[in-house]
Formats: sequence, structure tokens, C-alpha cells
Amino acid sequence: MNRLYKNFNSSERTQALNGLGGIGKTQTAVEYAYRHRQEYEVVLWAGANTRETLVADYAAIAALLGLPEKNAQDRGEAVAAVKRWLENNSNWLLILDNADEIEIVDEFIPSCEAGHVLLTTRAHAMGAVGGSNELEKMTPKEGALFLLRRLRKLKKDEALESATAEIREQAEALSTLVDGLPLALDQAGAFIEEKPSTFEEYQTLYQSERKELLKRRGKLAKDHPSVTVTFSLAFQKVADDDPAAADLLRVCALLEADSIPEEIFSKGAKELGGALSSIAGSHLGLSDAIEEAARFSLLRRHPEDRTLSLHRLAQAVLRDEMDDGARRAWAERAVRAVNEVFPYVEYSNWPLCDRLIPHAQALVPLIDEHGFAFREATRLLNQAGHYLNERAQYAEAEPLFRRTLAILEIALGTEHPDVATSLNNLAELYRNQGKYADAEPLMAQALTIREKALGPEHPATAMSLNNLAGLYDTQGKYADAEPLHRRALAIREKALGANHPDVAQSLNNLALLYYNQGKYADAELLYWQALAIREKALGAEHPYVGQSLNNLAALYYNQGKYADAEPLHWQALAIQEKALGAEHPDVAQSLNNLAALYYDQGNADAEPLYRRALDILEKALGTEHPDVAQSLNNLAALYYDQGMYADAEPLYRRALDILEKALGTEHPLVASVLGNYSLLLRATDKESEAEKLENRASIIRAKYSQPDSENQNSE
Repeated sequence: MNRLYKNFNSSERTQALNGLGGIGKTQTAVEYAYRHRQEYEVVLWAGANTRETLVADYAAIAALLGLPEKNAQDRGEAVAAVKRWLENNSNWLLILDNADEIEIVDEFIPSCEAGHVLLTTRAHAMGAVGGSNELEKMTPKEGALFLLRRLRKLKKDEALESATAEIREQAEALSTLVDGLPLALDQAGAFIEEKPSTFEEYQTLYQSERKELLKRRGKLAKDHPSVTVTFSLAFQKVADDDPAAADLLRVCALLEADSIPEEIFSKGAKELGGALSSIAGSHLGLSDAIEEAARFSLLRRHPEDRTLSLHRLAQAVLRDEMDDGARRAWAERAVRAVNEVFPYVEYSNWPLCDRLIPHAQALVPLIDEHGFAFREATRLLNQAGHYLNERAQYAEAEPLFRRTLAILEIALGTEHPDVATSLNNLAELYRNQGKYADAEPLMAQALTIREKALGPEHPATAMSLNNLAGLYDTQGKYADAEPLHRRALAIREKALGANHPDVAQSLNNLALLYYNQGKYADAELLYWQALAIREKALGAEHPYVGQSLNNLAALYYNQGKYADAEPLHWQALAIQEKALGAEHPDVAQSLNNLAALYYDQGNADAEPLYRRALDILEKALGTEHPDVAQSLNNLAALYYDQGMYADAEPLYRRALDILEKALGTEHPLVASVLGNYSLLLRATDKESEAEKLENRASIIRAKYSQPDSENQNSE
């Protein structure tokens, strides 16, 4: 409102309130006229739905103003007389409501600056007519205030905070449910008032009867049609004028409502059939379709990042108006189009993956609903799950991997190589979550399938060998892991060449095995070799380079070579924060290792680094993950060294409990925590308890020949 007033008095004398149907343009115009009525001698109103409506209302204005032409047989004379009156008088406000066809309205606007013309319109482009003031949907709090005043639970001048906390929360939840559309809130208010009903009852009914509720308009509310009618009429106008624009809206209705990448339509158009496939490869054709789809503000384009957005209730209405056959057909087209542009998941493609992942996730329920089992659907599920796993979004990745596996086993049989890939992906997800018992049989099954279907020398077989060996590493089964690592390395060097990134992965993992066994000289040579390959093949800013630097730094740290370790730790941390984001588990690993270095040097910076690492790991992995236990152990050791025994002991207990549940009672990491915890018990005069823990730790160390270490390295 203030922006509109300012624009009238500082720029063009013709202004428009633009926005989606039901967003409150007419009501805002009424409120503006009411608030500023003292500044105008005359306020005039005309409907601008059609040229005929404008002519009729201008004739009525002529009569209101007492103009001689008010009774002219040719109503065009009355229109011209009103325009002359406006040009010869001042301090008036003319409101032209529902002026969606700007080219029609233009001839009715007087050519003077003696007053103000206010349009309400769904058109987003005003051309030379005037300035635009786009109305946004209501925030949850704004919607709650509107709803509570609509229901007279608050007086017009009362603030939202005057309502009880419970009522505010319910009203905000309802506002969020209808995505802040004032018309939908008004419909909800009418329903609640006329039934009568409660907020919670309406929300429950909305979940199951949304389609019917959006059609209804309150018996006492006759000033505006329902949400369904409002959006349906706008969509029908678009469909009549441009079939490609209508199809574009149908696809958008099935995706996530916000930030829809235009490349789905530019690069995936050939998968979208009919009208849209005809504009494949044509930037102008796509631009025209977007322009037409946005003509009534159903769609918004964001040119700065080349994305589109659609109001969620517009989506709902468009979906609801599709019959079962159309819904299935458009769902299949959307799946194929998003799959077409969803890239292979590697670090260089992460930005595009990030743009597409919300839309891939939005299509998962449709893949389930329609039982899609075609290749593009399973690929999209798998790639989306792979990306989410890479970004440590494990809970979101798991159902995608599970669904992929179920489809492939039915479609291809349990012995197909694609099934092995799906088993491997799910197993890696479980390993990342610390669910080692769940991961191992899946990895073994994937290896068996690949050896049988692809042969023992295939790179995919090497990947299974590598992953299973890595799982054994994590469990401390070093004797089982080493031959698998060596076999994977040999296959990869032969099949891919000595400088391939997969060879670097095998070298890194074999080095990690040696590091865990205290064979530092052997580990260092392999770590450097892996780092050189990765820097050359992937670039110096790749997260795998950060991983190699982190592992090499940890090796130097464990040998007391702090001056060599510290710059590598900082370099690794910088790469990983930039590549992975500040909340990724690999970043926590670098923080943890850097903190350990400072801890050994008595540097006070260790504690905040340990705490930040712990916070990241608990958020990303959950509170029962072995990496969380390791972080707890490290922080406890710091407190022990500072004499803060009461703070250290519960952390040791919690770390020990997590590790024993996740890894078993005889894992090397359990021995590490037992050894540290026993020192604390001795310091607090609990000799007998300390001795028991030390004996347990000694037995485990003897079994694995595992040196104590506070650093855990990623693979």
C-alpha cells in the first residue's frame, strides 16, 4: 500500500496491481481508495473484464458526473466525454478492475497527469501503460491475521499477538496449507463460519477433500468465484491461445512449485510430446510459451536464474482437473523430461543436480502411484538417490534406492548387473549411516552378481571388491580387507590405466588399511600416489583431493609430524567446505583431525573445532553413528586432559555405548575408547574399574595389532 502511494506521487500516474487470481488485487485497490479518500475529490470505478464492460461502465460514470453525453445512443460518445472530463479536472482516482487485456484498456486511459489511474490485472507485462506493483502471497503470519479478522476472532485494529498461542498456531498452519492465497483463506473462513467448524477440522477435511473444498464459495461471499473457478478459467484462456503454454503449465503442476529449471523444457522438450516437443531446441519458442503461460500470472519467470514458479493451489487445481489417463500421461512425460536433463552424479555436475533434485523428488510419488518401471524412471530414482547420498542426505536417499531396487528386481530379475548396481548403492548408503550389518550382505550379493554376469576382471567387479573391502576396514577386519583391495587395484590398473581416478581410490583405500595397521611408510607412498592422480585427473578443488590431503595429514599427525600435517589439514578443510558445504560429514572429519592436532599441541582452538565437528556429525548422521562416537571420544579426551573429569566421563560412556552397538565389543575403536576411559577412571581413583577396561583394550589390540588413534579417516 505504501509502495503504491509512493509510486503514484513520484513516478507514473498510472499504476497497476499485478498478480495471480485470488491474490487480493481488487481488495487492495478498495483499501487504497479508502485510506486515501481524503486526497481525492472523486473516486471512480469501472470493470475492465472486456471492452463491452468498460464501455458500459464509462457510460454509467458519464451519468454519475452529469455529462450531457450520458444518454447518447452511441456509447462511444459517453466514453470520450468521460476521458475529456478526466483530462480537464484534477484530484481524481480511476480504478479499472480486472484489466487483464492491457491492449484493450489502453484506449480508455486519459492522456493527462491530473489524476491517478489504478489497474488491477493478472497481466505481468504493462508495456507503456504504467508501472507494476506485484502482490505477493501472504506470509503465514499475515494469512493468520487475515483469517482471524475474517472470522471476527480479532478486531480490525487488533494485532495477531492478541490471539492465544494455540489459535495463532492453528491459523498459521492453515495459511501455510493454502500457500498464503487470500481467496483460499477467505473460502476457508467462509466454510468455518457457515458450518460452523474449527481450524483443525478444516485442515483434516482439506487433506482428503481438497478438490471439493477449492470448488466451494461461501454462501454469503459473492464478490469473487472460487479458487477452482478462478484458476480454471485462467488456464482455459491460456490453452485456447497457446497449446504449448498450456502443456508447460501441466508439467509444472507435477513438479515442485518453486525454482523449476527452464532446462527441463529446453533440453527435455522432446520427451514432453505434442506441442512442447515442437519447440525443442527453439529458445524463442520456449520464451513465447513461457510468456503466454505467465500472461495471467499463473506462472512466474525468474530471469536471473532461469527458473519458473507456480502457486501451489494453481498446481492443485491443474492436477485435479486432469483425469486418470491424462495425469498418468503427463506424469510419464515429466519423469522422462527430468531424467533427460538429470546428469551423471559427479562433483562437476552437482550444481545442476542441486537445481533438479527437488523436482526429481516431487516425481517419486507419481512413479509409485502409476507403477512406472521404464528405464528412465529407474535411472532418475537412482541418480537422485546417488546425489542425495553424496550430499549426506541419507534419510531422503534411502527410499529412492529401495524403490529402484524393487523395480529392477521385478523388471530384470535378481541376477542382472543393474540390480547389482542398485544393491551396491543401497549398501553404500547403509555404510555411510553406520549400518554395517545391513550393508555387508548387499555388497556380497552385488559382488556375486557382477562376477557372474560381467566377469572377474570387469571394473564394476572391482568397485564391488573395493566397497566390500572398505566395509571390512571399517569393521577392523583387516585380514579380510587387504586381498580385496589388492585385487580391485589390479583390475582397475589393467582395465582403466594407471592414472584413472578409480585407481586413485583403490590406492587411497589400501593406504588407509596400512595406516590402520600402523604401516605408515607403506601408507604414505600410496597416499601421495593417489593424491597426484586425483589432482591431475579431477582438479585441485575436487573433494576427493581434499579427502587425500586429509588422510595424508592424519598420517603425519599420527607420526608426530605436526608441521607437515597442519597446512594439509587447512587445505583439505578449505576444499571440502567450498565443495561440500559447511555441514557435510567430511567437513566434520577435517575439523576433527585439525582439532586433534591442536589438542596434542595444547592449542586452545581444539575445543571449538571438536564441538563444531560433533554438531555437524550429529545433525548429518544421527546420534548413534560410529563417527559421532569417535567425535565424543575426542572431546572427552580433551576434557580429561584439562582435568574436567565430570564433563569427560559421560562422553566416554556414550561413545563406548554407540561403538559397541554399531561395531561390536571387539572393534579397535572400542579399544581406543576403553584405553582413554581407563585413564580417567585411574585419575578418579577407580582402579579396579580401570583395570578391567585396560584388560579388554589389550585383548582387542593384540587381536588387531591396532595402535591407538583419535583420528578417523574417510574413504
